[in-house]
Amino acid sequence: MRRDLVRSVLYLPASNARAIDKARTLDCDVAILDLEDAVAPEAKIEARAAAVEAVRAGGFGPRLGVRINALDTEWGEDDLDALAQAGARLIVAPKVETPETVHALSAGAPDAALWAMIETPRALIDLGRIAQAGGGLDGLMLGVNDLAKGLGTGPSPDREPFKPWLAALVAASRAHGLLAIDGVFNRIDDAEGLAAEAAQGRLYGFDGKSLIHPSQIAAANAAFSPTEAEIARARAIISAFAAPEAEGRGAIRVGGAMVERLHLAEAEALLARHAHAVR
Repeated sequence: MRRDLVRSVLYLPASNARAIDKARTLDCDVAILDLEDAVAPEAKIEARAAAVEAVRAGGFGPRLGVRINALDTEWGEDDLDALAQAGARLIVAPKVETPETVHALSAGAPDAALWAMIETPRALIDLGRIAQAGGGLDGLMLGVNDLAKGLGTGPSPDREPFKPWLAALVAASRAHGLLAIDGVFNRIDDAEGLAAEAAQGRLYGFDGKSLIHPSQIAAANAAFSPTEAEIARARAIISAFAAPEAEGRGAIRVGGAMVERLHLAEAEALLARHAHAVR
């Protein structure tokens, strides 16, 4: 199981110098400088230059990535080339619909990890083929706003229209060893709604959540971190399997429930993620 921490993935406009400076000190796991939706067409080239400068300068506490414009736009290929030359280690690609697009992105930036955004009906239909494209593909991200537009879905507090696709994206990610990152929550002032949606994302198996404002970081970090009860349970399972009487047994009783060695592996992975998070 992957140990990369992506509990909180915050988008910041690359056209905003103050936002870039602030990103260096935030406690999100990943900061994504955005060249796409957050930047007006007339500011695209200037934003690209700012992102390249930020990548070269470094000094970020969070892992740094850049979301480029789609390759079929007038800016996409230049974005990819400039960031590859700057040494970007993580590139987020919007509106990926085919494995061929993944291949082109990986060829253009062979040293960067790639996160593919799944945000169109066509991408949903080809989700399995995209996930197994290989190359530098490292994660799948759900783009809920564009996806809602493409599907024509109505608003729903529990994301009822998206539930099949939440499960499908996680399944495709797990099948091919990729990270699975949930979409954004748009209501900045709705802390209760954010907490509920982040909890839903974790329930479905996502590794973390995309964010649009620094005020959302703490909730995402909390939702995608093990609880004290989960940590205690994991330690109890590991301890029980380490006991002499458990030697050679595939299943034992812990706390009134039967647990198997697959639960031992899960417990070890949970504690590893917890240790990574508190370093």
